[in-house]
Amino acid sequence: MFTPSNASWPNWIEAEFTALRYFTLDGSDYPTHTAQETAIAGYVRWSNKRARPKGRFAVCSKIRRLDYLPCGVPEPGHGA
Repeated sequence: MFTPSNASWPNWIEAEFTALRYFTLDGSDYPTHTAQETAIAGYVRWSNKRARPKGRFAVCSKIRRLDYLPCGVPEPGHGA
């Protein structure tokens, strides 16, 4: 498994969780866990409908180069 050498990848998901918390949990007092779950699910559905690809993700990363293969990954046509 490739692990990034910097924190740029985790930062993408941190932004998603921050928005989730801001729009569904901050300042809320849900009467039940079910009500809280419903609010979170509603936000996730809303967010997914408006999602766009993150086109500039890891632009300079070596894993985007065609000649880069992590250790243990066979080249196409050469092994399992």
